[in-house]
Amino acid sequence: MAPKRNRLAKRRKALGYSQEEFANELGVAVSTVTRWEAGKTDPQGYVHPKLARFLKVTPEELADLLAPEVLAPDRSVVYAVTPPPGDTDDMKRRDVLSLLATTGALMALPGSDKPSPRSGVAASLTETGPELNSHLWKVFSLSDSKQAVYPIVRHQLGVLAKGLGENQSDASRQQLCTLVADLYQLAGEIFFDANRYADAAHCYTLAASASREAGAFDLWACALTRHAFVELYERRFAVAAPILAAASQVADRGDPRLSTRYWVAAVQAEVHAGLGDLDATKRALDSAEQVHTLSGQLHNGGWLRFDGSRLAEERGTCYLALGRPDLAERALTAALSQQLSLRRRGAVLAELAALGAERRDLDQAGHYTRAALELVGQTGSGYIGRKLQGVRKRLEPLVADGRASALHQEISALDSVV
Repeated sequence: MAPKRNRLAKRRKALGYSQEEFANELGVAVSTVTRWEAGKTDPQGYVHPKLARFLKVTPEELADLLAPEVLAPDRSVVYAVTPPPGDTDDMKRRDVLSLLATTGALMALPGSDKPSPRSGVAASLTETGPELNSHLWKVFSLSDSKQAVYPIVRHQLGVLAKGLGENQSDASRQQLCTLVADLYQLAGEIFFDANRYADAAHCYTLAASASREAGAFDLWACALTRHAFVELYERRFAVAAPILAAASQVADRGDPRLSTRYWVAAVQAEVHAGLGDLDATKRALDSAEQVHTLSGQLHNGGWLRFDGSRLAEERGTCYLALGRPDLAERALTAALSQQLSLRRRGAVLAELAALGAERRDLDQAGHYTRAALELVGQTGSGYIGRKLQGVRKRLEPLVADGRASALHQEISALDSVV
């Protein structure tokens, strides 16, 4: 369930606005106001001054109204996720780096020959940690606004660091390292969705180190693959390639019943496409397709979620990068016909918009761009926004046409929002 913003709705009602009247004043759809108050999406940055003015509050008071109420994983406590005064992105980044350094240092310490205590943070974590981590991955997957999950994840990372600091056996430390590797991958996903790639890379690096300490090869390979994604989205394909080569070797030592090695191959296909190698791309995609030969529990829905259902859209992305619009459109259209999350649907729409721009079909480019922009407004996803930046680059040679210029400006407006 999405975290609601009851205080925002209460303030609106206190000033005598219906949702319809409030939406008209702000120049947004009624459904947008509904999603804000339901906690499903966050108001975009450029709307905040208007919001503060119409609600007759200061920017600081507005931040408090926008803080969602969150139900804790045990469903026992409801609390507001309100950032402390002056909690800027830079302060958050320093906080994360400090926690990373602390956790990394504690992981490097050897275990103890003494028996593990029967009580304490570490003992509790080994019992409840796997279930809680699984719960947080599910909340992340189901939430339209991925950032809403971060406060709980950050708290639990601090608890894990505290557990690592306790005296414990090698076996207990190995279990905690597995939990650390799992949850730091989730933290990295949250940062990645917000376009905070450096912070995501730091999280994935620690997750890889923790997985190595735990001897968890599939978990390790997934952390490396996510790290490669950062380089892929920065278009540093030559940097991503050796990371994925290492991930492939690690995955080969993992559980053959899991889909890990096939996910690595799917990401390798995108890197080969970025490097312009059509044959290597096809080989990697064909290898990834072998996931369909697996049976049983092939992923865990958390740090490993690959089941081959995204291969159509991934083929489309690869063929678009390789300048094969014929193959790309076939794959992307097939992907769009599937049941997709809002985030994935937005990414496919953006790729189809890019395809329209590549063909100089501005009607297609406009239709899909605006559909993707609508989903950015609903989700606040930097992932979709990043895809749309690729559309903007393809529109640049066409800006002499007023339609292309208008689309270019609409996408450019995202720079100050996601």
